[in-house]
Amino acid sequence: MKRVILIAALCYGMAILFAGCSSKTSPDNGSGAPPPADVIHEQDSGLFKVEHPEQFPLVKAGEHRAAPELTVTGVVNADVARSVPAISLASGRAVDVRARLGDSVKKGQLLLRVYSADISGAYSDYRNAASAEELAKKQLERARLLFDKGAIAKKDLEVAEQAEEVTLVNLQATIEKLKVLGVNDLTHRPEGIVDVYAPVSGVITEQNVTQGGGVKTLDNSPNLFTIANLDYVWVLCDVYENDLPFVRLGEYADVRVAAYPDRVLRGRIGNIGPILDAATRAAKVRLEMKNPGFMSIGMFVTATFYGQEQERRAIVPAAAILHLHDRDWVYVPERGNQFRRVEVTCRKVLSGSMQEVTGIDPGREVVANALMLQATTEE
Repeated sequence: MKRVILIAALCYGMAILFAGCSSKTSPDNGSGAPPPADVIHEQDSGLFKVEHPEQFPLVKAGEHRAAPELTVTGVVNADVARSVPAISLASGRAVDVRARLGDSVKKGQLLLRVYSADISGAYSDYRNAASAEELAKKQLERARLLFDKGAIAKKDLEVAEQAEEVTLVNLQATIEKLKVLGVNDLTHRPEGIVDVYAPVSGVITEQNVTQGGGVKTLDNSPNLFTIANLDYVWVLCDVYENDLPFVRLGEYADVRVAAYPDRVLRGRIGNIGPILDAATRAAKVRLEMKNPGFMSIGMFVTATFYGQEQERRAIVPAAAILHLHDRDWVYVPERGNQFRRVEVTCRKVLSGSMQEVTGIDPGREVVANALMLQATTEE
């Protein structure tokens, strides 16, 4: 009897054990399972809803065909071919500087006076050469007289003639040296002053001498002055490697000076640098142009180059463009009573207050007054 009771107790315990394991492994469709994830859609910041869309009339973007443009910056420089140095062939000390950097000078105008010992040396050489030539001339006259009387041989006459010719050449060389140094009057002993004159008319763009300063010879000193004719100037622009297809030799570019934004000038592409800058990957492009009179050396300008093939671009009224956060936008209608704000890039203003833009296609409808719609959405 006890054995039967023991077996029954064991069976009851095993049943309870299996029931507990079964309850742990079975899924709980109630509070035990995690809830399904709720997806929250972020609101489109460029989409705006209005109550009365009919209050905002629409216009259709027109079409304008134009060549693609490339606008770069540049700097005005002097035309190297029209820049001439003013130099002194005599070394010494500057005693009278009569021109300054930036001055306009005329050809032949006195720029500088230099006190130089080279004048004394050159004049001494001239006097010695003149004395030698005078002596050789007298000896030649005496030799001819003696030869006519048969007192000397013909070879002695030829020697005298050669001596006269050599001394005459030396005398002419010393005279030319004095003229180069600025001494034209040989009847009086020069004062040792060398005058430096302007070789051409123009503007002094470089000055490397001051009052009392030393003037050295050409082999180890810079130019005293550099005079540039600014009737024609160069504009040097930096064009990046990827933009070089816009630039072609012999074609023209529009040039605008910051000080005169309403003046559009024309510059001819005269050179495209064959070497790119290693740091910026840009080439120097040279525009050659006539100076209208207000372009100065060092001025910053913008140059616009044009592509060969024309592109389709949209044009919209200026009122349809909203300038916000340093960007340009237009509003285009969406379904229902919604409008979407689309970013555009303004190109240039056309006649009739029409603005050329990129970012939308021609024929697309936009809100005619973007500022009015913007004010409504901000309320």
